[in-house]
Amino acid sequence: MRKNIAFVMAVAAAGLFATNAKAQETIVVEEETVSVTDATNCKTQYYVDKHDNWFIQLGAGIDVPLVENRLPDGNAKRHITATYNLGFGKWFSPYIGFRFSGYYGSMHWDNDSFSKAKYANLNFDFMWDMCNSLGGVNASRPVSVIPFVGIGGTYVWGIDSEGTNIIRHGNTLKTNTWALPVSAGIQFRFRLCRYVDFFLEGRASFYGDNFNGAAYAEPVDINIQATGGFSFNLGGVNYKAYNACKDLAYINSLNGQVNALRGDLAATSAALAVAQSQLPCPEVTTPDCPENNAAPMMSTVRFTINSAKISNEEMVNVFNTAEYLKANPSVKVLIQGYADKDTGTSAYNQTLSQKRAQAVYDALTKTYGIDKSRLLIEAEGSTTQPYDVNNWNRIVIFVPAN
Repeated sequence: MRKNIAFVMAVAAAGLFATNAKAQETIVVEEETVSVTDATNCKTQYYVDKHDNWFIQLGAGIDVPLVENRLPDGNAKRHITATYNLGFGKWFSPYIGFRFSGYYGSMHWDNDSFSKAKYANLNFDFMWDMCNSLGGVNASRPVSVIPFVGIGGTYVWGIDSEGTNIIRHGNTLKTNTWALPVSAGIQFRFRLCRYVDFFLEGRASFYGDNFNGAAYAEPVDINIQATGGFSFNLGGVNYKAYNACKDLAYINSLNGQVNALRGDLAATSAALAVAQSQLPCPEVTTPDCPENNAAPMMSTVRFTINSAKISNEEMVNVFNTAEYLKANPSVKVLIQGYADKDTGTSAYNQTLSQKRAQAVYDALTKTYGIDKSRLLIEAEGSTTQPYDVNNWNRIVIFVPAN
């Protein structure tokens, strides 16, 4: 018996050392936090999905060409004609956008005589929302000021002017021209609702001296357009905001919850270790192991009623025994299975205790690699009861084998 007690205490000491070591490691709570230290990173950033903030604009207005302008009698004047506008584009952000903007109309000017032509123009414009940039982003701002610059192409045809002097091949005067203008302008946008804006816009387009079929006098021709109309926002105006500091604050909150859970886990692990150390000794009647002995019962595996399945909580005792056997390769172990008296018949309990011992045997050999030759199985059933408390006898006990 003293030999059995020595084995039990050796396994218990190994298990207690492993448990205490793990408990000590668990109690160390390493807090991980992310702190916001740089206020300059807390500025809200805005972005736009690829499907949002497209728009179509329709407008009309007036056109004034600033080209060669003289009459023999000196009564030359600038003429105003109608122009029509169609465009579409997208805002990449609350600050920057682009659009394709086309114009069609006729133009009149005085060059040796009353002159006229028709034109069609297409521009690619970069737009800047000055109010969002300088006054803060506001998707519902009632008035916005939007400067823009652009490049494009213009086709002029039906030139009818006595001042035309550009000759095509075949010594005939050209009645049409191609030109590549650069332009700049400003738009005033008035928000009617989320989907519709009213706009007023002025644009100046700058050409080489062949814009109107005449190349003399001023080296740069200019066409000034003033238009107004409506801009239809497809799907409305949508700007999405992102603030890194808000996300970091949320991460800090989650870190706090994680650290609190770590503390709870550490406390639970410590309480479990204390509870295990207070389990009663299997052999309560011997002088070396009196009743209420506080030594941890690491040499047993407990089971629930009518079950031969090792729980996760009890698997640690199987592991501790396996570690002890690995550290002491000459030791052999008898695995004794038991069942309580109040459950089933004697034959049923005999089979149940056999299954419990076999489950522990399989765990030691298959899971932890203990050699089968070092293990023996003994099914005690319910005829032998190591504990006075009946429920405690749903158990497997490790004892040294001869």
